[in-house]
Amino acid sequence: MVLGEGAMMPVRVEVAPALLQWAVERAGWDDATAAQRVPKLGAWLTGDSRPTLKELQAFARRTHAPFGLLFLRDPPVEEIPIPDMRTVGSTRLARPSADLLETIYICQRRQDWFRSFAQENGLEPLSFVGSVSLKDEAATVASEMRENFELDPVEPLEGRDSREARRSLTEKIEDAGVLVMVNGIVGADTHRKLQVEEFRGLALADDLAPLLFVNGSDAYTAQVFTMVHEFAHLWLGNSALSDAVPGESDGHAEDLWCNAVAAEFVVPMPRLRADYAGSTDVEELRRLSGIYHVSSAVILKRLFDGGFLQWADYRARYDEEAERVRNLPPRSSGRGGGQFYATQPWRLGRSFAQAVVGSTLSGDTSYRDAYKLLGIKKHRTFTKLAEELGVG
Repeated sequence: MVLGEGAMMPVRVEVAPALLQWAVERAGWDDATAAQRVPKLGAWLTGDSRPTLKELQAFARRTHAPFGLLFLRDPPVEEIPIPDMRTVGSTRLARPSADLLETIYICQRRQDWFRSFAQENGLEPLSFVGSVSLKDEAATVASEMRENFELDPVEPLEGRDSREARRSLTEKIEDAGVLVMVNGIVGADTHRKLQVEEFRGLALADDLAPLLFVNGSDAYTAQVFTMVHEFAHLWLGNSALSDAVPGESDGHAEDLWCNAVAAEFVVPMPRLRADYAGSTDVEELRRLSGIYHVSSAVILKRLFDGGFLQWADYRARYDEEAERVRNLPPRSSGRGGGQFYATQPWRLGRSFAQAVVGSTLSGDTSYRDAYKLLGIKKHRTFTKLAEELGVG
């Protein structure tokens, strides 16, 4: 083939196969997904061909890998920037995905902005952040948290169902001064769903800008428990990345303590003793779950805590129930594609979004910075979001 005058050969680049494999694993792709999305990847890995510069740039975009890191000699070791409490016993979980890391970074950027906003506007530090320790009884702390929200010591959370209970709880935690973000995707990218198997929530402790994030891909009943679990981390004054699995018996001491606080908060034992009908069949668990707006796993754990089940019976019933739930059809959000302005305040956190929009309209924050913080690109989107938030 003879190239015409002025034609240029495509620029091909050397990339270590280990870096390509690192990017694929970081993106969470299996072999079939990788072959479908990057058909030439196999040849690049074997060295039979090399990617062009444009092909490598496209590969970086698809895997969400920082382009410059693909030119390293060896894969980088990416550390989770907050304490990782997802370990079970001495087993460490796999390398964090690009989606998880980016979610943490987004939360940290938003917290940094809000901390400056709080300082500039003279907001007072929150006294409950760091007010307790692991030496405090979980039941006592749960009671203090309920008192902080002006909740009855033994009544179930407000709401006709778990979704409404999560909404009510979110509003109460935000009113207490915490940034609360519930999102099942990375930022506003609907093509990047967060995996419950990787994490359920995280907390970023700070007495001016405490933040908790709940994985919105999870069931609403699980989100309620996770939200209180992460709130307990903030009461300890600690940041954490969590599993928030109520039935775990080993793992990080702090995460287990937060589980105990959350369990006592959402299912107060005095009320459970009055409500329990004496069975652990599916119908009874479903009935109790409906009362307390939590999963059957939490109910079973509380029945064990209350002495209604022996350990062996509890573990057997817990495993049976976990298997039953795994075989249930996936939860549907019940929402169409046109719900952006209704869901975005929950993804961003209403108090955070209101602060950013208000600061921007007053001229203290640039529109460019606001768009980055809010995950939007158009002024029309900003305007409609401001209307949804009631800021103007």
